[in-house]
Amino acid sequence: MTILHPGFLNKDAGPDFSHAKIKIGETIWAGNIEIHIKSLDWLKHNHQSDRSYENVILHVVYENDVDIKRIDGSILPVLILKDRIANELIVKYENLFLTFNDFPCAAQIHSVDQLIISSFLSRTLIERFEQKTEIVLEALKETKGNWEEIFYRFMARNFGFKINALPFELLTKAIPQQILAKHKNNKTQIEALIFGASGFLNGSFDEDYPNKLKAEFKFLQKKYGIKPVEVSNWKFMRMRPQNFPTIRLAQFAALIAHANHIFSKVIEVRGVEELKQLFENLPVNPYWETHYHFKKKTVAVSTQIGKTSIDNILLNTVALFLFAYGKHTGTQSYINRAIQLLEHLPAERNGITDKFTEAGVKVDRAFASQAILQLKKCYCDHKKCLSCGIGIKILKQIRTV
Repeated sequence: MTILHPGFLNKDAGPDFSHAKIKIGETIWAGNIEIHIKSLDWLKHNHQSDRSYENVILHVVYENDVDIKRIDGSILPVLILKDRIANELIVKYENLFLTFNDFPCAAQIHSVDQLIISSFLSRTLIERFEQKTEIVLEALKETKGNWEEIFYRFMARNFGFKINALPFELLTKAIPQQILAKHKNNKTQIEALIFGASGFLNGSFDEDYPNKLKAEFKFLQKKYGIKPVEVSNWKFMRMRPQNFPTIRLAQFAALIAHANHIFSKVIEVRGVEELKQLFENLPVNPYWETHYHFKKKTVAVSTQIGKTSIDNILLNTVALFLFAYGKHTGTQSYINRAIQLLEHLPAERNGITDKFTEAGVKVDRAFASQAILQLKKCYCDHKKCLSCGIGIKILKQIRTV
């Protein structure tokens, strides 16, 4: 028997592979291939009464425990793998799938050449960004193709850094980017819109700054029909004061005032350092140098976005949108810029990346850390070692008979 073409994987109902071609003797057969662990599984799955399996030309099994016949009574050709696979390979395969805590090949991955690891991580990184791009493009439909608006929404969520991502998103729906754009030359009005729509200007204040913002917002709220976010949505507990949502909102307002239509600027700027500068030295109102709340004064602190936070925004929003915009417009240069940005940003440190580092994988750039998060989520967690270039390499280190 010679397999001329293995066919194409079928992810829907029916035989596992379609349009295969094999040669038995002098006869060439074209049709489908079905795979089971044991031949008896054919009967257990009731394929014998399903006409969609009539065109199966080869039954691939590990163990042939019963002859399988087609509906017309003819014996189905079978390829038995039991005596073709080294016992050592099976043991190693079982170890990958059954005995792991962090990820299947944690004990073996150090033996794989770094070039092979890097090559597969390149693939998982693209997979990750393509999946995220689908979310971006789906959201883009809601805004009828308004890239500025959708970038504004995603960036706002990023400013929330997980714990306050939702209220930041609600804020962008309460006050669309196009409203802020109308007041780009009036920093006070932008601050009033941001804090007012966030729900922080309710109540009375003793200081001039919040009272001024409140008066401005009262007029603007009526003009645009703004419904503020419920202030209880914002979370302050268990975080450093510099990360309080009030400080983040002040930084966000300063960014909007400093770089309105920021997506256009992201598209125009080419260098990594120039991208970082978009988020540095923002004109945050001096009021926040001595306040964490509108009603609470404190010692002087820096109100600028920290380096780690800027890297986070560049990674999770800027790089993603460069990639998504490149995909949407068919412009490879934007995709290349997204990849280049990840190659210049430091790797994320978390429980997952730490485990891979401990196992011997080089994780020094965001390119690698993002790829590893995808690898863990879509391959390791689902034990898809046979679909993983790294897992396949580990298994191939054992000779088959």
